Amino acid sequence: MHIVGLDIPMSISHGIEAMVVLTITSGSVYSITKMRSVAANAEAKGGRIRTASMPTSFLARIVTPIQVLATFIPPLGYVCTVVLNGFQQPEWMAKFALSEELVGSQWKNALRVLACSASFLLRGVVDYVLHHLGEQWDAAGRREKSRIVQTGPYAFVRHPLFSLSFIQGVLWIVMFWSYVPLFSLAIIATVFVIKLPIEENTILQDERVREEYRAYMKKVPARLIPYIW
Repeated sequence: MHIVGLDIPMSISHGIEAMVVLTITSGSVYSITKMRSVAANAEAKGGRIRTASMPTSFLARIVTPIQVLATFIPPLGYVCTVVLNGFQQPEWMAKFALSEELVGSQWKNALRVLACSASFLLRGVVDYVLHHLGEQWDAAGRREKSRIVQTGPYAFVRHPLFSLSFIQGVLWIVMFWSYVPLFSLAIIATVFVIKLPIEENTILQDERVREEYRAYMKKVPARLIPYIW
């Protein structure tokens, strides 16, 4: 069968790898397109990010790039490697595979397909979160028209987008059937431990919403996981 100009004898294994590649590729396109749209809408309705509200410490400046690299390098590396290897994982990649003894080969394939499906469904949840966040979205700092979002998922956790990012990392472990995303997930978790207090401190320095956010923190104590953290 010809796929993207390649003559590949298709099997269940090839099909699943192709599904994972499609899921990652479409997800990357979705993320880029969505973030551009959200950023443009946020600036148009919420105003520009105030320069004075931008974090200035070295740690605050490096955590986001580290998060981005840890988030996107594993899936993009996976796509390039698998496609160039004829939609199958090379031997070196297979060395990092999860054990099949826990679930069996048939359940392994089913779980990988379910993880791909869940990844598609997760985009709908991201849309829901961004709908509530609206013009308050920002990579760092505070908008000219600051307000505290407390509706929808923000009534349960203070940083739902980061929660979803972590869930996507878990799905990648199953989709790739590999330990590699687990390493990147550990990096992302460490980044969150450092980054979230920095972001919240930035909000608390904003005189316009300081008291409101303090009340919100008491009302919604969980940063990422309800009743846990």
